[in-house]
Amino acid sequence: MFANLYENTILKNPKSVFVILLITLLSFGYYSKDFRLDASSETLLIEGDPDLEYLREITDRYGSKEFLVLTYTPNEGMITDTSINNLLSLKYKIQSLDWVHSVITLLDIPLLNNSDASLQERLEGFKTLKDEDVDKQRGFEEILDSPVFRNFVISEDGKTSGIIVNIKQNLPLENIENKSKDEIENYRDQIKKKNHQNILEIRDVIKSYEDIGKIYLGGIPMIADDMMTFIKSDIVVFGLGVLLFIIATLWFVFRKLIWIIVPISSCFFSVIIMMGLLGLLSWKVTVISSNFIALMLILTMAMNIHMSTRFLQLKKSNSNKSNLEILALTTKKMFWPILYTALTTIIAFLSLIFSEIKPIIDFGWMMTFGLITSFIITFTLLPTLLSFAPTENISMKENNGSKITNLFGELSINYQTPIFIITIIIIFLSVFGISKLEVENSFINYFSKKTEIYKGMKLIDEKLGGTTPLEVILKFPETKKEEATDNDDFEDWGDEDDQDNEKYWFTKDKVDLINNVHNYLDSLPEIGKVLSFSSIIEVATQLNNNKSLGTLEMGVLYSKIPDSIKNEIIDPYISIKDNEARISLRIIDSRENLRRNDLINKINFELQNELGIEKEQFKLAGVLILFNNLLQSLFKSQILTLGLVMIGIFAMFLILFRNIKLSLIGVVPNFIAAFFILGIIGLLGIPLDMMTITIAAITIGIAVDNSIHYIYRFKEEFNKLRDYKKTLTTCHSTVGAAILNTSITIVFGFSILVLSKFIPTIYFGIFTGLAMLLAMISVLTLLPSLILIFKPFGK
Repeated sequence: MFANLYENTILKNPKSVFVILLITLLSFGYYSKDFRLDASSETLLIEGDPDLEYLREITDRYGSKEFLVLTYTPNEGMITDTSINNLLSLKYKIQSLDWVHSVITLLDIPLLNNSDASLQERLEGFKTLKDEDVDKQRGFEEILDSPVFRNFVISEDGKTSGIIVNIKQNLPLENIENKSKDEIENYRDQIKKKNHQNILEIRDVIKSYEDIGKIYLGGIPMIADDMMTFIKSDIVVFGLGVLLFIIATLWFVFRKLIWIIVPISSCFFSVIIMMGLLGLLSWKVTVISSNFIALMLILTMAMNIHMSTRFLQLKKSNSNKSNLEILALTTKKMFWPILYTALTTIIAFLSLIFSEIKPIIDFGWMMTFGLITSFIITFTLLPTLLSFAPTENISMKENNGSKITNLFGELSINYQTPIFIITIIIIFLSVFGISKLEVENSFINYFSKKTEIYKGMKLIDEKLGGTTPLEVILKFPETKKEEATDNDDFEDWGDEDDQDNEKYWFTKDKVDLINNVHNYLDSLPEIGKVLSFSSIIEVATQLNNNKSLGTLEMGVLYSKIPDSIKNEIIDPYISIKDNEARISLRIIDSRENLRRNDLINKINFELQNELGIEKEQFKLAGVLILFNNLLQSLFKSQILTLGLVMIGIFAMFLILFRNIKLSLIGVVPNFIAAFFILGIIGLLGIPLDMMTITIAAITIGIAVDNSIHYIYRFKEEFNKLRDYKKTLTTCHSTVGAAILNTSITIVFGFSILVLSKFIPTIYFGIFTGLAMLLAMISVLTLLPSLILIFKPFGK
């Protein structure tokens, strides 16, 4: 009934179908103008992570400016007149850019130990290295010895300095709650464009100063902008690369122009409609999903090659039938196997929605809708275009199967024992490799060593105190009024004004606790720069002739420090109103054998057990925590997605073949290929990341298509021949050729991803391509060997 309905509505009305498809293409094509990219840090976070909410709360409390970092390594010494003049010139040039709020360099650091005046006088009228009457060498040594500025604006060896470029805040969108979704998106797009323009401008400035020394650009805005450039580049390169390769493959396989035009048209329609759908739904493409166009091209092509190959085979064996009859026969025979292959691949991508990581979830949904689109286009556009084509142009040269598939067929018949021995060895290697898998990864290693992101981050990491921020928030117990009044100095606590309350906040217990935690964190080898109120106390002690300040002296000093200094160097580290202190530190991200999760657990454990701090009195926050949460969720995601894929695909096989033995035979080769790739990743010591975590599930979902096509065809041919070996030979020369062609297309399609500048994408391309190659070999050797041994279709 369904076949008749399909024939009467689709096959017999090609012009109407084509017009409807053309209208659909133009409609979705219009919305493809709203196709958006997103490279913000939010795309690399776990959905609803409570640590993200806490970090935002801390950022609001202690203040946070958006900034860029430049590393400056002059050709001459850091404090020669030439280097100072060059640095001043660079500072003023950057400062003149209309989007820059302020520029902080080595030359702006207050020199408080550069004269013999009283401390109060030095605080109120401090000098800097750019002042004429300053002893430059003494000032430079003061900064180099400073607990605050060493490894922050100057490297320990004094050869590289950091330039902090604070960016003006973007004007907030007024009445945002009354704005439409489109208006909010347009506002965000304007900010991204402005950020891109800012990065171009500052890079032009850096270029004009490249003769004065080595200058690298870093910072979150630069990384976000470069990531956006990478995504755009990847989409274009992958799309064009895969398209050109597909054209070459189609010509090699079919040697007729019509067999290039028809499948490429299907790919074009599918991709444009899907881009329009993403634009319509305001669904943004991230680094993770940037390869969805290449994947759609590959998977649409696979469907089209199977359809085209079967059409030509049926045309050859039914030369007396009309084009329409052969199309009806082709779609009838191929509808269910292609539907099931599409559904198994959809199950693989749908499993990604359970990962908790937003870009992976989005990628799963995008590919699900993409596959549905590809399936519909394959069964509407392809037969429609073939019905327009003249009959004489759609014949094919004599083809008795491929030498490669024939070789695989002979191996399956004559060398079953070696095939099973190799399979057992692969299983053992896979188990051993998987036991070695880890998720520890460094953000810096996501980028090629040739990119500015890598060079800048590496230099900041090694010379300027690390890159990945971590915050330790100390919460002090409330001071009871009775305790305060034990000391005569605190008698009028309740009547003091806010300024006096601030003055008396600095108790010995609080200061000691901050010092102890600061010193403990500073002693850990994985940690670079540590900044806290303890750093400020150390500076004040140096200025006080190395005499420790009493708690009351600290309070008086705090109340008398100029607001400009207080806002910059004290308020970011204590919150008197919230009765807490913040210790800010950075992790040396490029350090070998860094284990983030172990480090976080160690800090949590030792703050409680070594320093005796109650669990409720401190909390860790920051990018390190968010990134670690992401990495740790990857293992859970891997187990969950693989489990769901295996269960879902086995269920699909049971529904399709209604035979437990055949279903097990069908899934085993693909599961082995996927696990072997995970084993190889483990054996090579490559950590799992957001891209490689999806390889196993996607491999099973795509590779299992070959099993379905092979078993479906084997069943059909066996019913005619009633001989396993003859059926195997026939299948290897017919459907085996289609499997070989689609697999080669997929393998080389994925290999295009090695042209990316994003290392996880390169790994994704290499390992998925390799997994598909192993799966194809497994389906054409192990699968038929298992069929011959277990005879699932009866004797």
